[in-house]
Amino acid sequence: MTPQEILEQFGPRESMDYDVVIVGGGPAGLSTAIRLKQRAAEHGQDVSVVVLEKGSEPGAHILSGATFDPQALHELFPDWEERGAPVQQHVTRDVFLMLKENGKATSVPHFMLPKCFQNHGNYIISLADLTRWLAQQAEALGVEIFPGFPATEVLFNDDGSVKGVATGNMGIGKNGEPTDHFQLGMELHAKYTVFAEGCRGQLGKQLISHFKLDEGKDPQAYGIGIKELWQIDPSRHEPGLVLHSAGWPLDADTYGGSFMYHWGENMVSIGFVVGLDYQNPWLSPFEEFQRFKTHPNIKWYFTDKDGNVNAKRIGYGARALTAGGLLSLPKTVFPGGVLVGDDAGYLNASRIKGSHAAIKTGMLAADAAYDAIVAGRHSDELTAYPDAFQASWLYDELNKARNFKYWFHKGRDMGTIMTGIEQKLLGGNMPWTMHRKTPDYAKLKPAAECARIEYPKPDGKLTFDRLSSVFIANVSHEENQPSHLTLKDSTVPVKVNLAKYAGPESRYCPAAVYEFVKNEDGSDRLQINAANCVHCKTCDIKDPTQNIVWVAPEGGGGPNYGSM
Repeated sequence: MTPQEILEQFGPRESMDYDVVIVGGGPAGLSTAIRLKQRAAEHGQDVSVVVLEKGSEPGAHILSGATFDPQALHELFPDWEERGAPVQQHVTRDVFLMLKENGKATSVPHFMLPKCFQNHGNYIISLADLTRWLAQQAEALGVEIFPGFPATEVLFNDDGSVKGVATGNMGIGKNGEPTDHFQLGMELHAKYTVFAEGCRGQLGKQLISHFKLDEGKDPQAYGIGIKELWQIDPSRHEPGLVLHSAGWPLDADTYGGSFMYHWGENMVSIGFVVGLDYQNPWLSPFEEFQRFKTHPNIKWYFTDKDGNVNAKRIGYGARALTAGGLLSLPKTVFPGGVLVGDDAGYLNASRIKGSHAAIKTGMLAADAAYDAIVAGRHSDELTAYPDAFQASWLYDELNKARNFKYWFHKGRDMGTIMTGIEQKLLGGNMPWTMHRKTPDYAKLKPAAECARIEYPKPDGKLTFDRLSSVFIANVSHEENQPSHLTLKDSTVPVKVNLAKYAGPESRYCPAAVYEFVKNEDGSDRLQINAANCVHCKTCDIKDPTQNIVWVAPEGGGGPNYGSM
């Protein structure tokens, strides 16, 4: 049955009315909710706010490095330290390495690092833990949070403004038919709806298209970030160390680099980011990350004096991130709703930071929504939100980094030189603005035109395969449900992607979701192992034919990250 047929047979859906509905229980959504309640409390008023979170709990799907700029958190909660926010490990030292293929590395002197690469005053945190803390603060203020309830449909008023959202149906079998556990989704109506789904949000993507919010903007740029959490030997641990690298194993034409952050009880967060504008379809971001860890300057942290691995990997995850910055930022308001955080694309790629932007934009949107509600308005455009953004420190920060992705689009050498000129010599006050025109998915070249990359087999100690990695991401999906990884045309993966690009989905996915297998007659078919999905959205972004569409699975499905 189609969703419309299900609704016609089992509807109508129950509905609930709120002043503000927030889609997404990450830092942006929760900060929006908190600020709304703070403003209402200041004036002795009541504003009803609900947050829908697709994960099993707030923080379950949250993944980031993360070095954290506390500026926005200080604005939201000036007493965040007294409140016990899990923001404790100060950054004590910055290291930036240029890795070389011969196993050597060059350390960039600190005085040569642009300010965007320096982390004095920042913290090393688990963003998942901070999100759980924000959820506790929100609930204490009276915010309703519904975990395990993904919003899957935007609802519209007769005049075309956003009315709210509907949650997904529960208990639909793989055949699309309701099972004995079927439960119809519900509608949540609001005066204003805030979309805070993170990078490549399912509904945010639809709204950008529906309202043409990206008209006249540069195409959004993306990267995939893959992260592991390790516990290492105390003798190799330096609390507060922030290490970044560029260079090997990526070639000079491929954007990317690594991070390693030391924090907690001998904990190390290590990860790798690859720009999704890469051209060679043989490239695998996951394997590049595994290979990166074998560089002597990196491997040292995970071994004893004899070179034996003596560290333990305890967490894994992956997530796409926006990198286009200010020039790719869509219009963030439309009748009845707004986009905040990475659903819009506020991440500062030059700093590899977006959490502070998520909190700040949530606060700005909340102020605009609150003022409109108390003025008796509803369902119009909250123009005060983008106006406040343009007057904020966040706009100034992103404006100084506006050309970052363009220069690295030209290769590592050009990116390094021009970033140094713009950020170090000019302090971000450059008189020029550079624009990109080609979306990431269109950059992929035919496999026949590219050198095949052969990756070493994992050793199971320092380097690993995808399936063992997915296992420690604590991924869980209801088995009897339709695949949430949908194809517009089921023939395209074999006829186009496999034939022309050698099946890149089997390599860009970090969770072994996609694999090409043989039918009994020897023909090829794409097998989608949806239960492995870590919700990184890379397939929705990088598929060269834009044939794959990621939609939210049944409530609560996906990874369950601990302190990632």
